[in-house]
Amino acid sequence: MGLFTSDIKTMDDLFVHQLQDIYYAEQQITKALPKMIGKATNPQLKSGFEQHLRETENQLKRLEQVFKMHGAQAKGATCPAIDGIIKEANEVAGEVADKEVLDAALVASAQAVEHYEITRYGTLIAWAKQLGRNDCASMLQQNLDEEKATDTKLTQMAEAKINRAAAV
Repeated sequence: MGLFTSDIKTMDDLFVHQLQDIYYAEQQITKALPKMIGKATNPQLKSGFEQHLRETENQLKRLEQVFKMHGAQAKGATCPAIDGIIKEANEVAGEVADKEVLDAALVASAQAVEHYEITRYGTLIAWAKQLGRNDCASMLQQNLDEEKATDTKLTQMAEAKINRAAAV
């Protein structure tokens, strides 16, 4: 189902579709993170990816709760955006031989994913509130807060050590 299909007629339909989009994205991220963990050489980065994998698994559970609270079936809708971000990350990581540069590339790729998730969760929270679903908004806010925290940690790692090591 494309974003602007005849299946989307109401704001509620749009909300559910966007929920399906982020659900699919989180599922793809849980598949991509183990590969990133395997490629990362910086111990702090590897640990950060491991922590984020655990968080992402919990985020999926929260999304399933939001689907249930909203009376919708928990299922994903293919998201070409996240597929493209992950594909690009895999391509870039496959081309980098220098381990420090690879870590910098992994951070950049992870942040592209985080920024995508931040936009989706922000939109979902606004729509949930508009639909009078503060209960759903509250659950989604927890995921958004974790995504923002992960992005901040990645920035701190990159600026403190990883980018500097890659530039040498």
